[in-house]
Amino acid sequence: MKKVISSLTIVAVMAIGFANFTYAEQEQKGTADEPVQVDDETPAEEAPAEEVATEEAASEAALEGVTEEGQEEEKVEPTFVQQLKQKYIEGDPFWMSFPLICLIIGLAMSIERIVYLNLSTINTKKFLDEVETALKNGGVEAAKDVCRNTRGPIASIFYQGLDRSDEGIEMVEKSVVSYGGVQMGLLEKGLSWLTLFIALAPMLGFLGTVIGMIFAFDKIVEDGQVSPTTVADGIKVSLLTTVFGLIAAIILQVFYNYIVSKVDGIVNEMEDASISLVDMMLKHKITQA
Repeated sequence: MKKVISSLTIVAVMAIGFANFTYAEQEQKGTADEPVQVDDETPAEEAPAEEVATEEAASEAALEGVTEEGQEEEKVEPTFVQQLKQKYIEGDPFWMSFPLICLIIGLAMSIERIVYLNLSTINTKKFLDEVETALKNGGVEAAKDVCRNTRGPIASIFYQGLDRSDEGIEMVEKSVVSYGGVQMGLLEKGLSWLTLFIALAPMLGFLGTVIGMIFAFDKIVEDGQVSPTTVADGIKVSLLTTVFGLIAAIILQVFYNYIVSKVDGIVNEMEDASISLVDMMLKHKITQA
């Protein structure tokens, strides 16, 4: 009986010890599963803060990069045509249109004169040789055919002189001089209008200047004070119209001088050729002195 009691006592002690051991393990597991409360000042939270700061710095750098790229794109300079359009609009299209019209019409007339004068220019020496050969071999009619098949005022003058060859050398000279004046008028056709536009373009620009200054003074009267913002628009309009008018006049003046020099060269060739025609007619006894 004592053995049984002692055995049961040992078993009970062992059961109590096992239960205590099991409870202790469960408490340790529960403690491990519960969230650990960390103080705000512990280094565990400092690491996420550094990561956030790094991310913010990276985002700011990215934004700065985008901003710099946008600024670089905005710094692209406009082309000359775009700048010209912008200045045209800033100078008030109404007042800027008058010098522009003068420039367009003047350029059209200049191009027409240049084309006409280039077509009127021929190889004078070659033409004189052909006329002399025709006079020597075929007479007046052959020479007239050469003149009809050649363009330009020199050939026209030669034709008129040859057509009066049977009326004497004096009549030939008068005919050449008279028809030379006609051809000279055709060469200078339209130059008076070109000079008008050369003078008119800056004058219209100055007109825009005066109107712009009037607007500026009207603005001063309305505001009751003088400030750069008050008069800036009017002064800008006046300066832009003046500049545009002067540019138009300069361009047209260059074309005008070229045309005048071209006309002078053709007229000199006409005079020299007329003298050569009279000499050829006397040489080949086409007419009598």
